[in-house]
Amino acid sequence: MVMTIEKCINEFAVDDVIFEEGSTGRELFVVLDGQVEIAKMNGADKTVIVTLGKGEFFGEMAVIDGSSRSATAIAVAPHTKVMRINHARFVYLVSQQPAFALMIMDALSKRLRASNAVTYRSAANP
Repeated sequence: MVMTIEKCINEFAVDDVIFEEGSTGRELFVVLDGQVEIAKMNGADKTVIVTLGKGEFFGEMAVIDGSSRSATAIAVAPHTKVMRINHARFVYLVSQQPAFALMIMDALSKRLRASNAVTYRSAANP
């Protein structure tokens, strides 16, 4: 089950969509170079949730629970490179590298707190 790393790396141009909200996928992505916007799309309107750079990751919810993508991921810098980590590799990394699992949990926790802050702020100011 050896797979070369190069096969897991994709390069995207500016405005290339890496995945769309609502699509299915069992992969996590790590930004190797460039920038990726995570956004909610409403027709032609785009609300950017976060812009991620080198070393940051996205798509972790789908790889963990198999649900559909909760947002759209778009490359926003030229020659944006991302590495795909499929479900099997993700499970392997979590089981073999406790620091990797803790990093994912830490990021999920921070993202949930940020999401809660936005949700409760907008609920308090209708």
